[in-house]
Amino acid sequence: MSLTPFKRVLVTGGAGFLGSHLCERLLQENNEVICLDNFYTGSKANVFHLRNDPSFEIIHHDITNPVFFQVDEIYNLACPASPVHYQYDPVHTIKTSVLGSINVLGMAKRVRAKVFHASTSEVYGDPLVHPQHEEYWGHVNPIGIRACYDEGKRCAETLFFEYNRLHNVPIRVGRIFNTYGPRMQPHDGRVVSNFILQALQNKPITIYGDGCQTRSFCYVDDLIEAFTRFMAADDSVTGPINLGNPNEFTILELAEEIIDLVNSRSILKFEHLPSDDPKQRQPDIERAKKLLGWEPKVTLHEGLIKTVEYFDQVLQKGEEEYYTYE
Repeated sequence: MSLTPFKRVLVTGGAGFLGSHLCERLLQENNEVICLDNFYTGSKANVFHLRNDPSFEIIHHDITNPVFFQVDEIYNLACPASPVHYQYDPVHTIKTSVLGSINVLGMAKRVRAKVFHASTSEVYGDPLVHPQHEEYWGHVNPIGIRACYDEGKRCAETLFFEYNRLHNVPIRVGRIFNTYGPRMQPHDGRVVSNFILQALQNKPITIYGDGCQTRSFCYVDDLIEAFTRFMAADDSVTGPINLGNPNEFTILELAEEIIDLVNSRSILKFEHLPSDDPKQRQPDIERAKKLLGWEPKVTLHEGLIKTVEYFDQVLQKGEEEYYTYE
């Protein structure tokens, strides 16, 4: 087998939850991978097992600052994605989405690279259309506490399509719905990681609101498959394309599934619903099926088993020791 890399690929946010799985997949496909991360929410522990691969390089850098690499493809995943993290410094969250996109697109234009942008279902806000399809423009509060993320991502989409129209930069815009799996941060405030950790420790499971709000959960392996198929598609396939699992569950159903799975003694604890929290999330993925030949394969039960195993290992070893890599 030839040792020549198939492509040279930059992954911004490459040490994060999704980014680390993507780096792993790209290396398995014989690509040369540059992982760029400022380690605000990403962790070197997520990519430590890749450190001895000669085709892998990790660089500490904040994408709000200019960057230049000679690459064939770029996956722009850099941005905190959970409310706990993106609301901590909302101005920097907006800068990451907007300035980061400008920097990535400028580089893509100069080196003629294809660039995938990880957008989000949050561009739909608290939707008035269900399920959400790509033609829906959304129902977003532009001055709410979630706006730094929602509007930042919406502006980033605008930038990507303008660079495509004005400069012929080959773009791919994927709107990511709730995704879960190993390497999620334990305390990022996301519902799957929250519930699993609470259930494993027999602590009360915190449900915000009445638990009747719905979400659709996509296992990480399915999502990474969508990323790579999208990047390999014809340049006329720019998106936006919804990427997520269309199977819809209430938050109560998720809590009950996790309690049963880990045989937990946890009880349910209800708290006030946060401001602007969407009541429904379900992707219409007909466009992904048609243009990418993609749909999720992993059931919620199968994915939760793997995710519970991961968090159980974290708790057994101790978080500080588990995330120690040197």
